[in-house]
Amino acid sequence: MRSGTYDFLAQERIIWGKPAAEAAVAEADRLGAQRVFLVASRSLNRKTPVVAAVRDALGPRCAGTFDECQEHTPRATVIAAAEAARAARPDLIVSLGGGTVIDTVKVMLVCLAQDVRDVDAMGEWHPRLNPDGSRFVPAIKPPPYRQIAVPTTLSAAEFSNIGGCTDPKRKVKDAFTAREIGPLAVIMDPAATLYTPGDLWFSTGIRGVDHAVEGICSITPSAIVDGTSLHALRLFKEALPRTKSGPNDLEARLACQEAAWLSGLGIGRAQYGASHGIGHSLGAVTGIGHGHTSCIMLPAVLAWNRDHTTERQRWIAEAFGRKDGDAAAAVAGLVEALGQPRRLRDCGVTRDQFPDIAKGALGNMWVRTNPRPIKSEDDVLQILDMAW
Repeated sequence: MRSGTYDFLAQERIIWGKPAAEAAVAEADRLGAQRVFLVASRSLNRKTPVVAAVRDALGPRCAGTFDECQEHTPRATVIAAAEAARAARPDLIVSLGGGTVIDTVKVMLVCLAQDVRDVDAMGEWHPRLNPDGSRFVPAIKPPPYRQIAVPTTLSAAEFSNIGGCTDPKRKVKDAFTAREIGPLAVIMDPAATLYTPGDLWFSTGIRGVDHAVEGICSITPSAIVDGTSLHALRLFKEALPRTKSGPNDLEARLACQEAAWLSGLGIGRAQYGASHGIGHSLGAVTGIGHGHTSCIMLPAVLAWNRDHTTERQRWIAEAFGRKDGDAAAAVAGLVEALGQPRRLRDCGVTRDQFPDIAKGALGNMWVRTNPRPIKSEDDVLQILDMAW
């Protein structure tokens, strides 16, 4: 008989269709917050009205803004954010932006909880593989305060308590996790996404597709992840192309946000596979954004796994409207329709980078839980060749 466990997030509410500033103030009121610290991307803060609207609505309760987040969340920016937060003495964080911003806050909260003040000390506090292949997950204290997220991409980082953070010395992206580092509440305002560059919006949409697909194909499946992921795929298939043909279509943008929400229910609760795992190493070695790593790696991984997940790949293909069971072709077709890169060489990846990518991938926990077992760097190299 099948058995398993699904752990719900320490997340109280999802708010959708309301202006971000109005909803953020309402949440601060509900929580009794008096000093609210904003963390945002530099472009969102300095080139759009989104952050200023929240700051103005909070008035004197705004304790400051940090906007030095960087893609792939390098350790140094997390330490800088933690120092800025210590100086501001907030009682609530509002994160505004994509997965980089939200993950910066997650890992920052780990550093604040454990009083970590330098990049080398961070190495003690992320999960890692033991020599026997089992997982070591450090116990993290509760953070001093929580975050409210206003996402502007479709990465679904706001629906997990896992934050990715890159160690540039090792060229590895580590995952940090603790029960209360994920957002306490999420505000989905489609108007706040209008300033998101098209490539980032579409590629993170495929990242959401990746969450759904690898949740369905997981070696630890569950009914809730199967159901929400399949509906997420239907929403993405219909709504993402609508946002390409009509960038100001707020209903389509909200449907994409709802799809990201549904796809995100598997993050950290279903064991993902090699698309996520190789993608982490690919991003750390080459700098490619995780949206684009999903565009490139997911079709290749689906093809490599097909004989081990045939029935579930048929479900995925049917959600995309295909009757032939070819999930890899279904995903690749959406990637192409959105004008996103489909091959590693399209993003400037060279074959001489493959060994570093494969080495980093083999130490990734999700590579070790791929449906078709990956036992060596040669297996990873086979998949990279398929994506070349």
